Amino acid sequence: MKKNCFTAVVSLLCASALFAADGPQGSRWRIAPDGNPAIKWIVREGDAHRDHLEMSGLRVSVVVRYGVDADGGFLLNRNVVWPMLRTVPNNTHASLMRRFAWDVPAMIEADGEELRGERVRRIRFDGTLTVESDWESAGGQPLSLTRVLFPSVDAPVYCEKYVLRNGGSAPVLVEIPAARSVIRTRADKGVEGSYELVAEIRGDTTLTLAPQEEVAFGAFFGGRKAGERPSSLDMDTELAARRGLIARLQEDLVLDTPDPVVDAMFAFAKIRAAESIYATRGGLMHGPGGERYYAAIWANDQAEYINPFFPYLGYENGNRSALCSFGHFARYMNPGFRPVPSSVIAEGTGIWNGAGDRGDAAMIAYGASRYALARGDRREAGELWPLVEWCLEYCRRQLTPDGVVASDSDELEGRFPAGDANLCTSSLYYDALLSASMLGRELHKPAAQTAAYRREAAALREAIERHFGARVEGFDTYRYYEGNDRLRAWICIPLTVGIDTRSEETVRALFSPALWTENGLLTQSGDKTFWDRATLYALRGAYACGETGKTTDYLSFYSARRLLGDHVPYAIEAWPEGGQRHLSAESGLYCRILTEGVFGIRPTGLRSFDLTPRLPAKWERMSLRNIRAFGSCFDVEVARADKGLEVRVTAGDRVVCRRTIRDGRTLHVSLD
Repeated sequence: MKKNCFTAVVSLLCASALFAADGPQGSRWRIAPDGNPAIKWIVREGDAHRDHLEMSGLRVSVVVRYGVDADGGFLLNRNVVWPMLRTVPNNTHASLMRRFAWDVPAMIEADGEELRGERVRRIRFDGTLTVESDWESAGGQPLSLTRVLFPSVDAPVYCEKYVLRNGGSAPVLVEIPAARSVIRTRADKGVEGSYELVAEIRGDTTLTLAPQEEVAFGAFFGGRKAGERPSSLDMDTELAARRGLIARLQEDLVLDTPDPVVDAMFAFAKIRAAESIYATRGGLMHGPGGERYYAAIWANDQAEYINPFFPYLGYENGNRSALCSFGHFARYMNPGFRPVPSSVIAEGTGIWNGAGDRGDAAMIAYGASRYALARGDRREAGELWPLVEWCLEYCRRQLTPDGVVASDSDELEGRFPAGDANLCTSSLYYDALLSASMLGRELHKPAAQTAAYRREAAALREAIERHFGARVEGFDTYRYYEGNDRLRAWICIPLTVGIDTRSEETVRALFSPALWTENGLLTQSGDKTFWDRATLYALRGAYACGETGKTTDYLSFYSARRLLGDHVPYAIEAWPEGGQRHLSAESGLYCRILTEGVFGIRPTGLRSFDLTPRLPAKWERMSLRNIRAFGSCFDVEVARADKGLEVRVTAGDRVVCRRTIRDGRTLHVSLD
């Protein structure tokens, strides 16, 4: 698709006439209408397609590569990852992985021969992947086979449930094997010696399947250390646990808008954001995944992207993992103010700092202060305060003569130039100073200290304008670093932290053909690389500065493409790097478009926040229910009124706030 046509295409795709209730016309997938967050692909004849997605549990993750061939048969390859089975050398990528291409249905016999003529009928994803296919027995009887693919919630095992049903009028003799394949890895390649990987089919049955009768069995793919007891799991119990986890995640932070695609994408994003947490020896550690990043934390992915989101969701493992990650970074505070590592790896036993100082202290201070405020737990806030304080002081010591923050690189780690001081690092430090002033007040820190943070933030804001404000490719926006003369996606960062001096031109630049493509924002104009994280930040920032109408069109388009297109159902990392992996922190960033952008929630205290709702003109109302932040559980409802927006905040039966405000106005909400 040509860039100069893209704005018009977006407008067309977002027009209500082109949207069915379950998604836009032309999409491969549709939203399932059964009330649960689910998408479905009704497979038509000749509808060949391949895709991949990641699912995770506390001790295992799996990237399922699946699809339908030209004849209608199902294609399946599983890459199972065991994050805590560490390999040698024990670096960032040292999680044991193994691909399994077992064709389980090929091992089944019906009427004396293997199943014949698969035609995939439907594929459904709701946090588990369900595949429904039609077959025939050797005797010509119609059969159906349902596969349900999912990881165990807490065991180091990936699971597949199979249900074979006789849909004919005559009995069918069925033989289901028991099979077991054992791999013992080389002892010198494992941190703890040899590991045992077991793939097994638990069938071992021969039966006559009467008409309309069905039989179920399972396949398991597990890994363990020497001396660990082998897993002996019940398939239905494991499936119930997985579905129970998904159901719990959908009970809290419930988005309700007139856009079913955005609602569904938000619901799925909660799953991917929350499931990618691993029970390591160093505590619960949220990891990006993507067949590379496990049992480790990063200053950007965890501290900056996902941790500030977890309090809103109220998922206890998420909050525990956030606190754990900040604790790991705090281990590296030092009196000489040497840089903290960019990543703590290998279950907390090592570090990675290969790109130098990426602005990591600014990322951590930003994330820790926002997390502490939104969490609303005074004890946790007190624990985090020394880390926030140290990181702010580190950044202060990195100020250049121009008053902005120096760093060796940024979170792209040298993939694109970032100069000696970049816009992202200074913007995050600015926000961290403001959050720290609020957090310090809540913790009764000296008034002189919190006032100093506010003064430093004001000075930094002016320095950002002086140093980075520039005309770039015809737009009065920001140069990303001194000497930068090409538009960069990260010019959106100031918008997300309340710096709106150049908001109009910056939004115009972001959504111009120079940067915006059918896959969101290019990292740099004239290049082909895109990273979803930049698109997600840009959408949040554009909402925050009041560009609601235009931004909603882009949000709707992006959501439909990621949720219902050819690579579903989550936000991705990057292209061409990484094969569009479903890294989990990006899903947290998607949710923050809604919580911080559309609803405009900005923490101001342990029990308070500013609320600047941005109700799109196409929407008459919107709500977020069961928000678990600020030590409370509350709802925010926004509806169009004669004189503006009616905003209602309730906590249980108590009306906390009910006001009619003009569009763009901010309400200060206290939950006390």
